Amino acid sequence: MSQRLPQHVAIARRIVRHLRQPFLPMAIAPLLIWSAYYTWGEIGLIASAAATSVYLIGLSIWSSRNNEPRSRDIITGLELREELVKRTEETLSYCSVSGRTSAAFVIEIDGHDELVARYGQSTYDRIFETIADRIMICMRADDAVARIGDSRVGITIHPIKRIDLELALQIAARLQATLEEPIAINASSVYVTVSIGVCILSRARTQNAEGLLDAASIALQEARRTGPSAIRAFSAEMKRVEIARQALIDEAQAAFDRGEICAWFQPQVSTDTGHVSGIEALARWIHPQRGMISPAEFLPALEQAGLMDQLNETMLKKSLETLRSLDLQGTNVPLVGVNFSAEELRNPKLVDNINWQLDRFDLSPERLAIEILETVVAGAPDDILVRNIGELSKLGCHIDLDDFGTGHASITSLRRFPIDRLKIDRSFVTKCDSDPEQQRMLTAILTMADRLSLDTLAEGLETVGEHALISQLGVGHVQGFGIARPMPREALNEWVKTHHAKVALPPAISGPTA
Repeated sequence: MSQRLPQHVAIARRIVRHLRQPFLPMAIAPLLIWSAYYTWGEIGLIASAAATSVYLIGLSIWSSRNNEPRSRDIITGLELREELVKRTEETLSYCSVSGRTSAAFVIEIDGHDELVARYGQSTYDRIFETIADRIMICMRADDAVARIGDSRVGITIHPIKRIDLELALQIAARLQATLEEPIAINASSVYVTVSIGVCILSRARTQNAEGLLDAASIALQEARRTGPSAIRAFSAEMKRVEIARQALIDEAQAAFDRGEICAWFQPQVSTDTGHVSGIEALARWIHPQRGMISPAEFLPALEQAGLMDQLNETMLKKSLETLRSLDLQGTNVPLVGVNFSAEELRNPKLVDNINWQLDRFDLSPERLAIEILETVVAGAPDDILVRNIGELSKLGCHIDLDDFGTGHASITSLRRFPIDRLKIDRSFVTKCDSDPEQQRMLTAILTMADRLSLDTLAEGLETVGEHALISQLGVGHVQGFGIARPMPREALNEWVKTHHAKVALPPAISGPTA
């Protein structure tokens, strides 16, 4: 399989592909005949007319090989999904009587939306066309290749004597290496990555075209969750997980209506006073049959169901409602932190909505901390996101940079945003009391935070030793199982009062022993 596409081969393939379309030769035939007559007279006229007739007859014969005309993608010339399914059925029928086998691949260009936003639709079309050309160069003439989405290509291998999982993954890896070669666009190089899902026929749950292609698509979804630039092969367990995930998607809206998806809260404690300095709102799904469902499992399901906006609205409302309830019960909790995704931060109405919600619950803006992932800050090119964060800071909201140390944010990007506090990721906190390397990393982060006049909070605190060292190093606040686990709103008030009562107790002083 070729690692680099020869330019002249790609050009030749494009010419042949276009010449197979009947409207093109018919459109240029009069021009060619006139040119021949102008150059060679009547002999040229007769010869060119005869050649054109022979070509059109041959094209008609070639096009009539199938009873139904094949639909093709206008950009790449590839067949479309319907033809891929048909050819896959033919492949599997032959495999069933010949003892041969096959495999399917589904390839997706990573970051389709980002590529379109960055380069424009026309340039993206050229990128996809190049990817299609490279795939056609890599595959055999009898392999079925089709465009099956805005950024996807499906492939079914023509029946072969043997293909096991190892060979299929090798084919996928060579394909990936070829497709990720730089693409020349307007005298510059564009770099793209692709994720690939693989399913060999023997592993497909159902031995038909839809079953084989769907299995490869499920493997692609798993690759995308792992990627970018990942390859995954279909397995029976993957199918089980996909069925469960689809069930969650189907149940998601009803879960909101029944109040199963709600906000729990994890306390944050000041290392100076020991008092509760805030709470973080965390989404939880309490399923009537399955019990507590992990956010890592249900958040992607909500995203696929298009319910993230509803989740965000629920989390903000429940967080402010809880803070107001604590105030009315005389329980002092200074602020609540709510996570906001990049999509939310791009909402032009975000600031107005937050301001309205604060007024609704009679809370001042400084009672709300906007938690933003470091990955959002590190890769935030659009001005509306930057403007929204700036407006929220001007409004008086705190801006917390979550999971700091995992998103490769530069000091320059930190200074672009009005960050108030760094939430140090738990990966730097775990075993910090016994690991000198962890201690050096924490010291470096705290030194930078001090120079930038930023407050700090350590996440994922679990042991007394970690708590002691974190406090000695000068971290301002702590949060984790070593302080308290996330809890429902109903348990929060009692926990805070009990904690404050413990902090208020004077230390026990042992008297002299007799």
